[in-house]
Amino acid sequence: MKLGRKITGGKYRKQHKLKLYEKKGQERLIILGETKRKTIRVRGNNIKTILLRANEANVLANNKIQKAEIKNVIETPQNRFLARQNILMKGSIIETSLGKAKITNRPSREGMVNAVLVE
Repeated sequence: MKLGRKITGGKYRKQHKLKLYEKKGQERLIILGETKRKTIRVRGNNIKTILLRANEANVLANNKIQKAEIKNVIETPQNRFLARQNILMKGSIIETSLGKAKITNRPSREGMVNAVLVE
């Protein structure tokens, strides 16, 4: 059998091309480095600030939020290879100037890194 053909010999064709809202968004991986942000236009002519690189995090410690420097990515539960590449994502455990912290937000969508201190 020829690939992409029916048993009668006719072709399989797509019903329509993908609309803009049906297409997948670009996957953004936030790398540990000098902080860099970008603003993009989203649906409804709104603006979203995304993060490309980060070296600071807002860390919650003793019911106070402090800005801390990110030193290293220790562990990423989703994929251990992402931790080796120092990629920041939700659930990652990072080493900061205040101690170990767990990222609680999605930095690729919110334009900042929020974390909670882990004992």
